[in-house]
Amino acid sequence: MRSIWNGAISFGLVSIPIKVMNATESHAISFRQIHLDDGGRIRYRKVCELEDSEVTSAEIGKAYEDADGTLIPITDEDLASLPLPTARTIEIVAFVPADRIDPLQMDTAYYLAANGVPAAKPYVLLREALKRSRKVAVAKFALRGRERLGMLRVVDDVIAMHGLLWPDEIRATDEVAPDDAVTVRDKELDLADALMDMLGEVDLEDLHDDYREAVEELVTAKAEGHEAPAAPSDEDSGGKVLDLMAALEKSVRAAKESRGGEAEDGAATGGRDAEVTPLPSGKPASRRSTPAPKEVGGKKSTSAAKKTAAKKTAARKSTAKTANPAETASGTEARTAKRAARSTAKESDDTGSSRTTAKKTAAKKTTAKKTTAKTAAKTAGKKTASRKRASA
Repeated sequence: MRSIWNGAISFGLVSIPIKVMNATESHAISFRQIHLDDGGRIRYRKVCELEDSEVTSAEIGKAYEDADGTLIPITDEDLASLPLPTARTIEIVAFVPADRIDPLQMDTAYYLAANGVPAAKPYVLLREALKRSRKVAVAKFALRGRERLGMLRVVDDVIAMHGLLWPDEIRATDEVAPDDAVTVRDKELDLADALMDMLGEVDLEDLHDDYREAVEELVTAKAEGHEAPAAPSDEDSGGKVLDLMAALEKSVRAAKESRGGEAEDGAATGGRDAEVTPLPSGKPASRRSTPAPKEVGGKKSTSAAKKTAAKKTAARKSTAKTANPAETASGTEARTAKRAARSTAKESDDTGSSRTTAKKTAAKKTTAKKTTAKTAAKTAGKKTASRKRASA
């Protein structure tokens, strides 16, 4: 690695000579600008406006443009002579827990290396102190023409420094947050949790830049005179799902299919299976009433009626088998109560009818007795009259 800045870390009265190197590198593919008519390169040349001629880098310096357009030259010597302790020093100002640093503030990362053998001992001392305290150091330093804020932490056995933005350089979130009126249902949160559990964790070492690989394949194909790879269609990507619940359910299914058997044994879900409870679409199946048969014009034949009755009987038996035991018991009790009520009513009817019959029978007997007495009286009267005539 090539150092980009040499200085020292100021740790109280301890000074640690260090070299600063970039900790990251870009693998992005860069393109050149060309003239479409003939393919010639488009270049930018640095030209002096007064002389209208191109100048070299050695002839170029810095200047500050004032409000009225006046250019005030500033040399490297002017910047180096600034009365700032951070001009060539990384000055540690505090030690704080790592969670006190907002990730939004983090900028470019650097590695700090001990510059020379005498710097090794204080370098290791600071590194081990940071490890044991589990804190990070907040520092100020000057780099590339301005003072900056930094955070020092330990990465493996190296002290790394992250450039930090000043707090006033972080924009507020007032204009970005969504409307407060938006609400999220518990079922949607449950599906989101299930999707998170299904996706599980990932080793960052396994992730790679798919776009860069696709561009490399495109460049290789064009260099060899082949056709460019076709872009995937919207159907291959699944299209757009506008319904949030449908999108969540589809994502959970896709994640489960991609995991295969791994998701079934709970390895990808942190030891527990992620299940999705389907949304209710009406009454439970066990409580749904049997749909009424459609009416058909004309009379049904006797065989058709028998078949229909047999189907109804089978459906009732099937419903009784699949019913909840508690519901079956309650239904049996209800039927028993109905039968008892019917029996009581029947007995009451029988008793009433028997009483009515007895009354009718007694009335008939009384009428018969009266008729017999009248008949006997008439017969006696006739006999007396006939006797009187005979004696006369």
